[in-house]
Amino acid sequence: MSNLIINGLLQLRNPLLTFRRFRGKINIQRPRPPHYERARVLEVIKPYYKKPDFNAPCIDAERAKEMKSKLDNPYETIIAREARNWFEHSNLVALVHVNSIKQEDMFKAQVALHRHNVSVKVYGKSIMRKAVADTRFEAILPLFEAKTAIIFSPEVQKIKQVLSVLKKTPQLVLMGGIVEGRLLSKNEFMAYATMPDITTVRAQFAAVLDSVGGKIVGDLQCHQSQLVNLLDAYSKTDPKLSEASPAGEKVDS
Repeated sequence: MSNLIINGLLQLRNPLLTFRRFRGKINIQRPRPPHYERARVLEVIKPYYKKPDFNAPCIDAERAKEMKSKLDNPYETIIAREARNWFEHSNLVALVHVNSIKQEDMFKAQVALHRHNVSVKVYGKSIMRKAVADTRFEAILPLFEAKTAIIFSPEVQKIKQVLSVLKKTPQLVLMGGIVEGRLLSKNEFMAYATMPDITTVRAQFAAVLDSVGGKIVGDLQCHQSQLVNLLDAYSKTDPKLSEASPAGEKVDS
């Protein structure tokens, strides 16, 4: 009985149904055409894309200018007005190229310049184009193709302090500057720093003028002084003249 139960009921049997796929492998490159009804629906909902012209730009140049004029950013206009104000009210402007630098080192340089009442500003190219367009500072626009920092100071005498800070920060490379409205190259900017201040130059000029005036007076009195000295020397050598009476009286023979 146990053998009957084991062999008849508990024995595993193979499945009665076996599924078999008679088709071959699916060809992805040449798929089987769909049913007629499905093909019609797919043809109706197929998207249509317009072919662009060969080598044609995405947007026309005139249309791009029109869109750019319409998309004028008012915030950039405000910042550009502020930048122009800095240029017009600063007697000393230094243009510095910013290489790869840590923010901590940049902050230290800004603090060192701020102690001398010197400000550091960084503006983008679009803002600078609006700020200096149609002004006397328009020549500095090519310097803003890369990241450029601008150093402003109302006093020209701070140029030595600015160069001292830039010397301690090699990541900031001096490219040029504007001194009292005049654009200077790097060499001219550094040469200007070696010149004395205007008060010293005025004192030197006044001393030169004074010395020239004194020389003129000395040259005019030179012949008279020589004549007096010669007569004095001759009177000392001749005893007759030494015994003569004072001027205005007749000499007795």
